[in-house]
Amino acid sequence: MKRDQKVDVTRLIAGALAIVAFSIVVLVVMPYVLTERTPGSDKPAAYTDAQAKGRAVYIANGCVYCHSQQPRDPSIAPDGQRGWGRPSVPDDYVHDRPHLLGTMRTGPDLFNIAVRQPSRDWHLGHLYQPRAYSPGSTMPAFPFLFAERHGALQSGDIEILLPPGVAPAGVRIVAREEAKRLVDYLLALDHSYPVDPSVRRRRIR
Repeated sequence: MKRDQKVDVTRLIAGALAIVAFSIVVLVVMPYVLTERTPGSDKPAAYTDAQAKGRAVYIANGCVYCHSQQPRDPSIAPDGQRGWGRPSVPDDYVHDRPHLLGTMRTGPDLFNIAVRQPSRDWHLGHLYQPRAYSPGSTMPAFPFLFAERHGALQSGDIEILLPPGVAPAGVRIVAREEAKRLVDYLLALDHSYPVDPSVRRRRIR
């Protein structure tokens, strides 16, 4: 290899390493330093066992592909006007492993869904058939999270009281364990507690 070629390869490798180092500083080191200095907020309570199991159901069914959990600052988007609550801050996710921020909003943000819709019955019915509760919704139905009962209910059954004509005739729709736990998780998504305003001003965008 000629000397000029060696110099070019050396410069190429040095440039690539410089780009990687810069990316690490900007995307890893700086956010870590900034969030370490962020004042603490009133952190949310840790998930109960039922809520944690529901979170696993949320992940397994791909809910994060269509729903985010990160309302943005008013200077960026009108998420607050949409009823999604205050902008999120780092402490809101202290118990989340993995984080479920989401990048798509085919459906509404769920950061504060428990505040907007605190009814367990509504959530169960909405999971069974979304369009019976939100006409025009593009959300898929999740009937496999429910079971059909002919006749009397069994011990522990939670019957879903659906609008007329939604359930098959002559059967009762009851929630399976996965549906119950998923709703437990959704009802845990209440981030209406106050945070220090300085946290919002210094949040990483």
